[in-house]
Amino acid sequence: MANNTTASYTGSTQPFDREAEQAVLGAVLLDSSCLDTVMEILPSPDYFSQSSNADIYDAMLSLSNEGRPVDYVTLLDYLRREPGFEENDGKGYLLELAQIVPSISNVETYAHIVRDKYELRILIQTARSILEEAAAGTEDSSVLLDSAEQKIYDIRRGQNMQGLQRINQTLIETFDRLDLITSPEGEQYRGIPTGIRALDDTITGLNRTDLILLAARPGMGKTSFALNITRHAAVTCHKRVAFFSLEMTREQLASRMLSTEAQVSGVKLRSGKLDDDEWPRLIEAGDVLSHTEIYFDDNSAITVPEMKAKLRRLKDVDLVVIDYLQLMSSGGRIDNRVQEISAITRNLKIMAKELNVPVLCLSQLSRESEKRTTHKPMLSDLRDSGSIEQDADIVLFLYREGYYANSGDTPAPTPDEDQNSGECIVAKNRHGETRSVPLHWQGEFMRFTSQELVRQEP
Repeated sequence: MANNTTASYTGSTQPFDREAEQAVLGAVLLDSSCLDTVMEILPSPDYFSQSSNADIYDAMLSLSNEGRPVDYVTLLDYLRREPGFEENDGKGYLLELAQIVPSISNVETYAHIVRDKYELRILIQTARSILEEAAAGTEDSSVLLDSAEQKIYDIRRGQNMQGLQRINQTLIETFDRLDLITSPEGEQYRGIPTGIRALDDTITGLNRTDLILLAARPGMGKTSFALNITRHAAVTCHKRVAFFSLEMTREQLASRMLSTEAQVSGVKLRSGKLDDDEWPRLIEAGDVLSHTEIYFDDNSAITVPEMKAKLRRLKDVDLVVIDYLQLMSSGGRIDNRVQEISAITRNLKIMAKELNVPVLCLSQLSRESEKRTTHKPMLSDLRDSGSIEQDADIVLFLYREGYYANSGDTPAPTPDEDQNSGECIVAKNRHGETRSVPLHWQGEFMRFTSQELVRQEP
């Protein structure tokens, strides 16, 4: 391992600080407890500009992950097994690192200098990439702006250019996550509950990076169900929820949530014919909802890039809800609607992954279900594109038999039957089983509840 030279940035070279990198490595060699502090600032060897320093830091991380001590002897033994290691130069460089540390107590400062130079290098590379893409002129300006914004955003979050990662490191991260979700404080790391226990048991809640599709025929209650989930996430679980409505206004959505929370008929809210005892319930419900982190956007022409931009500015969003898919536009020059829907669903899945947030997207179903003897929806009923099923991690169908009771095709329910019974059909579940979850529909309050709760009521 040769000791490379440094150079300031002149346009062709990249910024780095040799002394800071060496001071970080030397401090860890002298006191391995420094590694705990350094790892939080420099989580991977990529932060080191010189390959020799990156190799040494990678070896330090590997030794720590294996539970072995990190010192001159163990590090030298580990590096000897790596291809290309030069015995004389390597031993001499390790000894030099241990001797040139100005002060171990300043290791955190040294690590921040290394991180700062790394981010400058990434910023330069990103700027060059943006310039090249813009000069090529092969994409629309909206696509280029979204790409540029995403790249800068990635730098801020420190999620850029990690490259290929060996499985041993990924397994460590997986076990760390298991430790978190099984801890007493683990609830915040699990999927966001929908408020329907049987559904949560099946899909393990709404999990980060998942695209969840909620589909049904018009009038089945898609928006109401989505608002029920929004309410539970924000009120009960204290999550920050962004709700994009391309069909209804913010006031209409708020009115529906107020009706559900106060259990006051939506008809009364629209007509203003309220009983004296309903005003206090509305005021209390309004107070509850006003203290939640629910954000509505009723722009009917919004695109996925615009959504991402707004979500980045909002920051720390826990759940995104979109009502609904078929009203969206890709914003590009795609004439074929099937291809456009395919592009939208693909971009929604990418958005869920990039922002590390569950995305619940509502969708219409085609009329095919109404032509069958049994009207229960199937995956083939998804409207406009098969890519909807392909891109979604979870597909949910809402179904109420009573919806068809007056159509002539389905017998009306008998007095002994629950005329408001329904179900949420888990038609696709990338993480587990598929099944049907019983629901109860309270149309007066625009509310779905668990069927088990209905049975428990006197």
